[in-house]
Amino acid sequence: MMKKAEVAQFKKLLLELQARVRGDVEQLKGEALHNREGDYDSKSPTHIAELGTQNYEQDFSLRVVENDQELLEEISEALKRIENGTYGECESCREEGKPPSKSMIPKARLRAIPFARNCVTCERKRENLTL
Repeated sequence: MMKKAEVAQFKKLLLELQARVRGDVEQLKGEALHNREGDYDSKSPTHIAELGTQNYEQDFSLRVVENDQELLEEISEALKRIENGTYGECESCREEGKPPSKSMIPKARLRAIPFARNCVTCERKRENLTL
């Protein structure tokens, strides 16, 4: 089990990451939607190639927003795990019936990916199954 101080540090890290990603999402949404509405002001494309580039950039921004939305969901789920006392436990190991002491995600992994659901071993297994 993790100490309360460690859990508090990870919660702070998750909240900071959540705020940063939310800010990025809002900015990208605003830019993409602003350009989609045709409000191009003086930067209006004068050549068909410019219009294609502009459409590509808008589509790219919207794909980034979609990925960031998924990241925000993962962060939200991690915050829920903190609240219910299961943060840091590998979900796959728990499903296999391992006790919490044997199913902890290493803190180094959580520092790198604070919303991680699985230990490295289980995540590799999961990724190999999806390939």
